[in-house]
This record gives sequence, structure tokens and C-alpha cells, in this order.
Amino acid sequence: METQVSLWQVKPVDVVILAVLVQFLGMYITRQVRFLRDYYIPPAVTGGLICSTIVAVIYVFAGVEIRFDMQVRDLLLLVFFSTIGLSAKLSVLKAGGKALLALVIVAAIFLVVQDATGVALAMMLGAHPAYGLFGGSVSFAGGHGTAIAWGAEAEAAGLAGAGAIGIAFATFGLIAGGVTGGPIARRLIQRHNLESTAQGEAAGGTQSDEADTGDAASLYNILRAIMLLALCVGAGDIVNRLLFAKGVLLPGFLTSMFIGILITNLVEVANRPVNVTTIDKIGEVSLALFLAMSLMSMQLWTLAGAAGPILFVLIIQILVITIVATFITFRVMGKDYDAAVIASGFVGLGLGATPVAIANMNAVTSRFGPSPKAFLVVPLVGAFFIDILNAATIKFFIGVISKWLV
Repeated sequence: METQVSLWQVKPVDVVILAVLVQFLGMYITRQVRFLRDYYIPPAVTGGLICSTIVAVIYVFAGVEIRFDMQVRDLLLLVFFSTIGLSAKLSVLKAGGKALLALVIVAAIFLVVQDATGVALAMMLGAHPAYGLFGGSVSFAGGHGTAIAWGAEAEAAGLAGAGAIGIAFATFGLIAGGVTGGPIARRLIQRHNLESTAQGEAAGGTQSDEADTGDAASLYNILRAIMLLALCVGAGDIVNRLLFAKGVLLPGFLTSMFIGILITNLVEVANRPVNVTTIDKIGEVSLALFLAMSLMSMQLWTLAGAAGPILFVLIIQILVITIVATFITFRVMGKDYDAAVIASGFVGLGLGATPVAIANMNAVTSRFGPSPKAFLVVPLVGAFFIDILNAATIKFFIGVISKWLV
């Protein structure tokens, strides 16, 4: 006899309140647990996983399924990617030079390898090959935002549980990216006797030379940022509808990001630059609440039977990116100290997200010395190119899988 499960629906306003509380919980626990601080685990991930665990316990022992209305979360996803677009100024991208181009090429090659590995592992485990994309660049290089966005598309197409599996891979990848990057850089530095050549500069990232158009917290800058973000989301939706009518399917977050790129470079030409600090703060809040909502709504009981395969795929993908970072990224970027730091950041990008990449490089440079080149190139790839390259790679593999299965 099957146990009857009752449903409890959480409304959007309550979801926002709970997401903020989950974020506060994660921040408190992160302050108390050194491991979480050292490996730069976002508070939203910590708090969200605790919340989703409680939800799973309630489901298993009380027979109550808690469902969250995700309308606000979906909007936050569009806002976050719009902030990435609004931060991608062509004048800044040019500063990366040949090193930036080289790392973009390496990233493009790696994304193909990562997805090919994921698809091969899915087939080996007897699963639909499309699940391999969620054990590839959708979740690892793409992170939680991309996993959720593509997960919704996949589930609508009949790939059951794709979103939850993607979030699980993204979460484990976030941790793995932080744990793996530092040791790889230390090994390269010690093996090749490398030293920093920029002793007079700060160990952290570099500041932009561009003026930041006034107080980021001023009412004018906040309202202007909200208006620009609304334009990105609204115009992105219009572009998406036009593309859909012509048979071109793209996630909404990608078109919003492209509109942001267009807007920020147009207003810069008009000498009315966007206040980057304001945009970054809104992006930070959007991402934090987005992650909190996504993780607290995970249906962990649906992943119980897939824990073994998930860990197996994760281990293989860690080995793949370790090989790529050590033998390709390090060599292509010059086999010097900067290349070793970039390799640690590359691991963060490939398994986790841009914050993980920066955390890896901070850990290395605080011990071995500064690397301004790494802090210029890696964040540029993470904030702009990786999402575009990833979207193209995913679309390519979807096309290959679709033709193959027909």
C-alpha cells in the first residue's frame, strides 16, 4: 500500500522571505566553519542544502511534499545574467590581449572534452546520453544558473529529473573546484621552481582604470541600474520570442546577457557609462537569492538512487580537468608563474564558477606572490566568454544527440 503524500505550496512572497533567511543561515554557518570559508563555499549553498535536507526529511517521515513557487527565482536568473552582460565592456576585454585569446581557445576545447566525457559516461552507465551534458559543461562549467536554466528545458522535453541532477553536479563541482585548483598550482610552482615577477603589486585582483560614475548607492545610480536591467530582461524576452518563431531555441538568460552587452557598450560610446559597482551589487544579491531558492527547493529524495553514478562522474571530470589544466592550460599560458596561477583559476571555472576561480588564485598568490595577469584574464573569461562558449557547445551536442537518436 502506497503512502499518500500531501502537498504544501509555498507562495512567491514567502519564497523570497525564506530565501533571505536561508542566506543568513548560510552566512552564519560559514563564519563558524573554517572549511566553508577556506574553500569559498557560497552561504546560499550551505543554507540551501540545509533547507532542502529538512524538506526531504519532512517528505520522508511526515508524507508532506513542500513545493516552492519559482517565479521570482526565474526572474532573478535573467537579472543575474543581465548584470554579466552589462559588465562586459569591449574596452576592458581588449586589455586581455593574446593571453585572453589563448585562454578562450583552451576553454572552448575543454568544454567540448568535458561534454564528450559526460555523454560517454552517461552511455556507459546506461542512461540517456543527454544526461551526460548535465554531467558535463551544463553543470560544471555552467554552474547552478546554467544547470537550472537548461534543466527546465530538458525536463520540458521529457528528461525527468534533469534539473535536480544538474544542481547536484553543480554543487559538488563547486566544492571540487575549490579543493582541486590550489594543489594543482602548488605542484606546478614547486615542480618548475616558479616565482612571481610582480612583487610590488597587490596579490589580489586588479582595479579598473575607468572611473566609476559616482556613488554606487545613490538613488540615481540604483534607479538607472534597475531600468537597464529591466530593459535587458524585457528586450531579451522579445528577441527570444522572435528567435523561437524562426525555430531557434535559446535560453532566456542568454539573450538577456547579449542585450546587456549591447547596452553597456552603446552607453559607453555615448560617454554615459554604467556604474559597474551598482550593477555588481545587484548581480551579487540576485545570484545569492537565486542560489538559495534553487538549492532549498531541491528534491533530494529523487537523487538518492543516483548518488553513486554522480560521484563516479564527478571523479572522472576532476581527473579530466586536472589533466587539461596541468598539461594544456599551463603550457599554453607560458609555463611560468602566471600560468600556474591561471591553471588554478581555470579549474575553478571548469568545475565551479568565477568566484571559485578567484578564490583559488587568491589562495595561491597569498602564499607565493602576486599575479596581476591571472587576475585580469581569468575573470574576463569567467564573466563573459565561458557562458557564450558553453551555450554554443551545449547546443552543438544537443544537435548531435538528437540526430544520433533519430
